[in-house]
Amino acid sequence: MFVELMPLLAGRTVLITVAKVDDKTLRVNVIPALAKADENPALTTPLTYTGSPEELDAELGKHLAGYVQVHQQTASTLAEAKASMEAAAKAAQEEAKRKAEERKTTTQKPPASVTTASAAPSFPASVSTTEAVSSPASAGTLGLFPLPMPEPASNQPKGGLAL
Repeated sequence: MFVELMPLLAGRTVLITVAKVDDKTLRVNVIPALAKADENPALTTPLTYTGSPEELDAELGKHLAGYVQVHQQTASTLAEAKASMEAAAKAAQEEAKRKAEERKTTTQKPPASVTTASAAPSFPASVSTTEAVSSPASAGTLGLFPLPMPEPASNQPKGGLAL
């Protein structure tokens, strides 16, 4: 029985209580104590085994071995989950910090200075301003929006209802 408890006793104190239920039955409680104040309470789940003294002698060791194994797996799983969550939180904080820095540098960039000479379109000496505006080749270079194109003529007769 104590050989099976040794892995559990390596990291924490274990309280064992034995109580007589009736003339032929005993109840054994194995209660692990918290190893650290911030430890998950699932690691203090007690094992209670009730049976005759002969049953306890024969089977309590096997049950303790299984209990200790599950306890260690649970502790390992909780530690892995905690480490994973901490790593994810750290990565999220770094990403948020990086994005905040990007926004900060984007909003602090001075706007490009535009002079009136560079904003005005330059035309060859032989082309007048009105020719440049009406020319389809230069329509895309004058501004952000292309000049409106004439709409095609409608084939429907004027007036009346069109079906």
